[in-house]
Amino acid sequence: MFTGIVEELGSIVAIDTDGDAARVTVRGPKVLDDVSHGASIAVNGVCLTVTDWTTETFTVDVMAETLRRTSLGQAGAPVNLERAMRADGRLGGHIVQGHVDGTTRIQHRDQQPHWTVVRFGLPTPLAPYVVEKGSITIDGVSLTVSAVGADFFEVSLIPTTLELTTLGRKGIGDLVNLEVDVLAKYVERLMK
Repeated sequence: MFTGIVEELGSIVAIDTDGDAARVTVRGPKVLDDVSHGASIAVNGVCLTVTDWTTETFTVDVMAETLRRTSLGQAGAPVNLERAMRADGRLGGHIVQGHVDGTTRIQHRDQQPHWTVVRFGLPTPLAPYVVEKGSITIDGVSLTVSAVGADFFEVSLIPTTLELTTLGRKGIGDLVNLEVDVLAKYVERLMK
């Protein structure tokens, strides 16, 4: 489990594909402080398992489908990194599983004096789980939805979020990973 509070801005160093699998190497020395084999690290919101590491990088095995269904497919790309939450840690964001529900693209950015409003497309299958003032995870970042329309939603980003995450570097048309609030999915299931 994660909290959606990004610990470090890293980068994808290499993606080595082998048929229907790939080995992805990520630079992120801060999240390697207490790493061990099998540790979970969220990379742009995708929960991945560490298989090897150095003092500067770690390697994970992924299925080709994960690369197709997420925004992780580009070497050199900056990525948000977060280690799994410790049981004695604070839940600073919200409950994040690291299971990407879908992807979408940035539609609009509106720079204000003290924040930036970013509009994203809202995939139809995820629309029931996205509500104003609700939680959503975008590229592994825990955020609050500030507006929702029929086919879009918006978040308002403060300067710290823009500086410390990939969201400050992304532009119109860029692809992002989405994870909706897991509690909404459980409520839906229980109501059926």
